[in-house]
Amino acid sequence: MPDRKPIVVVSGLPRSGTSMVMQMLHAGGIEVMTDAVRTADADNPHGYLEFERVKQLKSDKSWLDDAAGKAVKVIHLLLMELPTDREYKVIFVRRELQEVVKSQSVMLERMGRKGAAIAPELLMATFERQLKSVDAWLAERPNFEVLRLDHRLFITDAASQARAIGEFLGGGIDQASMVRAVDPSLHRNRV
Repeated sequence: MPDRKPIVVVSGLPRSGTSMVMQMLHAGGIEVMTDAVRTADADNPHGYLEFERVKQLKSDKSWLDDAAGKAVKVIHLLLMELPTDREYKVIFVRRELQEVVKSQSVMLERMGRKGAAIAPELLMATFERQLKSVDAWLAERPNFEVLRLDHRLFITDAASQARAIGEFLGGGIDQASMVRAVDPSLHRNRV
């Protein structure tokens, strides 16, 4: 395996707080991979910090050569497309499934789009199955080190979450700036 820094991957379900974690990492001094294609909006007023090429992971992995030591957001199901020829530090954000579904529904409505015609309970069950599958896959990959964090704790105790991330990434990160990047007023879709 080539000698290079691990790629910091921020992952979770849609609407689970991954943008918030990316904003924290950026504020803390970690370089983030973003192309600013998806801009800030009412659902994420501080921005998404996404990198569009991630969506093409099945067919294009070349961009990973530039990702060493940087943070990139990868949706939960695409984690399994990451190649095993490098090291990853995955920050996986879990959020109450009812909140995920509610937040996604609000966002789609605001965008004037209809979500899938799936009852919330079925969508939550689907997400739960997907999360179990991803967790099992990650557990079998020694090159994926995973830190699992709870969305709610970012809102109630951002300092402990910044500390956990700092320790996970080996220090050298501005935890106070990370805490200031958390905007609790954006936790609008609660259960």
